[in-house]
Amino acid sequence: MHPPRFISRLRGGLALAALAGGLCLSPVTAQAQQISGPATPGPEVTAVPQHAGPPGVRTVRHPLMARVRGHDAKGRPLLAAGAPGGYTAAQLRAATGLKGTGKGQTVAVVDAFNDPYALEDLNTYSAQMGLPGVCTRKKQKNCFSFTQVQPDGIGGYDPGWGMESSLDVQMVHALAPDAHIVLVEAYDNSVDAMFQALDYAASLGAPTISNSWGVDGEADDETTYDRHCDLDDSVCVFSAGDSGNPGGYPAYNPHVLAVGGTELSLGRAGNVLGETAWSLGGGGISQYEPRPAYQDQVNSDEHRGIPDVSFDADPDSGVAVYFTGANGWVEVGGTSAGAPAWAGILAAADQLRAAAGKPALTSADDQTQKAVYGLKSGLADVTTGGNGSCGAVCTAGPGYDFVTGLGSPRAGIDTALAAAP
Repeated sequence: MHPPRFISRLRGGLALAALAGGLCLSPVTAQAQQISGPATPGPEVTAVPQHAGPPGVRTVRHPLMARVRGHDAKGRPLLAAGAPGGYTAAQLRAATGLKGTGKGQTVAVVDAFNDPYALEDLNTYSAQMGLPGVCTRKKQKNCFSFTQVQPDGIGGYDPGWGMESSLDVQMVHALAPDAHIVLVEAYDNSVDAMFQALDYAASLGAPTISNSWGVDGEADDETTYDRHCDLDDSVCVFSAGDSGNPGGYPAYNPHVLAVGGTELSLGRAGNVLGETAWSLGGGGISQYEPRPAYQDQVNSDEHRGIPDVSFDADPDSGVAVYFTGANGWVEVGGTSAGAPAWAGILAAADQLRAAAGKPALTSADDQTQKAVYGLKSGLADVTTGGNGSCGAVCTAGPGYDFVTGLGSPRAGIDTALAAAP
């Protein structure tokens, strides 16, 4: 298989340095990557830099952004704080009203390079959020299983991907605190390495595989890669990207559940105060992927539309993540947060399904997508905002749209998915 010819806007690799005050960006790249609030001035946020990959090798990137907490003596933005900022696990679980905890379920998370802090950071996050810690001995109570594997060898350390990994596993744990989490680390962020890691995750039999990575745009031969998520025993959940319309691949793969982005306002107790589309959330209509049957009633175009669903992605209202590589707590956003959050939601639903004697939701015959598109409750329709200047395709509205999909999770989402055939 030859490398895909991606029609994309891939950003080059940017250097990060971990300083005593926290993760910082160089002045030039910080200025280039700074993102402004879509409607009203808000806190300064920045795209988290990442490794560019070997020259001449096609790579993917993570859609991760972080709130700037200050600047060092050279004017470089610092991301870390001494205390959690952003939404907590309790707020997120309250907003989604989950009944299940993911007990008995496994979620695989696919990321690039090696995060040497993943286990330590996950335990720090758990202690702060009042969640079970990682099990260290047999018959230990109030703990969960966490495994970190590198099926193709341990790659180098990239701080941006390290933060992505910490975000991913902590978000899964926040929504499904009893689920077994397997962090599968690709050797690097090349396309081939990422799909090899995804294949390994699928071989583990994990019902849900979270993927916060991809490219902006599409590839003219991308359908040859769709098979990696055409699975009988698992379903891939993918972030839709952080560049607005047109979104990116592999989210366009019809066998995956694609997650877009919103701006979500929560009260202290996790009550929803409001929600609108996030201006940078990935979405749109594919150039190459045919419309799947589960979209027949909501999509008049002959091609696949994304996203399917959404989750909070605005770094101005981000989630709290602990990352040793930044020397503390960071507040992050991007559709990076949505894929692991929805993976956790599916794990909660699969727990309830198992209790009812039903199989887990997978991509076999598009079971997961059919269940989601058949929901009568558990989703909030997001009807305001947009992600570009392409008219109706870039504008959120009643019902399904190419900006926020069917909407965002609300109380009852896991019980509604558990009731699906």
